[in-house]
Amino acid sequence: MSDKDLRINEQIRVREVRLIQDGGERQGIMTTQDALEIAREMGLDLVEVAPQAVPPVVKILDYGKFKFENEKKVRDSKKKQKLLKLKEIRMQPKIDDHDLDFKSKHIKEFLAEGNKVKVTVRFRGRELAHTELGLDVLKDVLARIEGEYILDKPPAMEGRFMSMVLSPKSKK
Repeated sequence: MSDKDLRINEQIRVREVRLIQDGGERQGIMTTQDALEIAREMGLDLVEVAPQAVPPVVKILDYGKFKFENEKKVRDSKKKQKLLKLKEIRMQPKIDDHDLDFKSKHIKEFLAEGNKVKVTVRFRGRELAHTELGLDVLKDVLARIEGEYILDKPPAMEGRFMSMVLSPKSKK
């Protein structure tokens, strides 16, 4: 629930509310006016925390402090999120052995960094008649990086390309 959804003080337009004190103790059901007077006497705000409840739940608290704490929680949760990047490695069906080693090494590095990797084989001209060569290349890549991946999407043709998607094994 964002701060824009919360109603405070006079914005609460229902007749009865369930009041909770700042410490968490329940005061029970009372009129909105009475709850607002109690909050004013304490020098705090009346904030509607559960508008869908019957009657709506309101809490007496310092709205500025409450808003700051919520923003802090949102910032912390964003910091903990890890953005997965999709790296792409492109090859051709007639790739040399050394080049395949080199690209496989890069795939291992990307997976070690925690990125997903899309391995693509591009077919040109008459190569399209021999897509099994591309499949062999992709299987060879899987054999070279042995066990450091999870196959998200098995090799499949997409127009002139044959590709597969790998993701790193979870670090437990």
